Amino acid sequence: MDDDEEFTYALKTVLRDLRAQCPVQPDIRKDDDDFRGVMLYAPDGSGQGVYAEPDGRPAMLLAHVADQVQEWAVEALWGQGEPAVWPVCPTHPDTHPLAATVEAGEEGDGDYAVWVCPSTGGTAARIGELPVSEEGGGVSSRAFHRGRGRDGRKRSRRGR
Repeated sequence: MDDDEEFTYALKTVLRDLRAQCPVQPDIRKDDDDFRGVMLYAPDGSGQGVYAEPDGRPAMLLAHVADQVQEWAVEALWGQGEPAVWPVCPTHPDTHPLAATVEAGEEGDGDYAVWVCPSTGGTAARIGELPVSEEGGGVSSRAFHRGRGRDGRKRSRRGR
């Protein structure tokens, strides 16, 4: 895979998580041929560049792209009057977002990029594997937790 393919793969992986759990979605454009990346535009017209500096470590590239998309998402959510928390920490909803980092895999497996709780260090999911919200793609963190009991289990929808 060349550098452009690695970046495209990383961006698609992170955007899958964004679609799964964020109510604000970007307008993605390649505005300048000299810029090695893309621009993400929010509904209010503000934009942020996302780029990659591949160094041969796919997990690092994925975490780096996830950091940039997360920065865009937090600003876009705030601009829309939503809680500026994405991705939502399942352990501490509406308090802080998960953080992108790299964890070492088992011997011979290599490293992988994950979303972790910044308070506990616990892994929530691999980047690109966040669960789709109950309402199906793109809801606020408040809505994401609707329909769950205090123990975090999904409540039945029967009788509603």
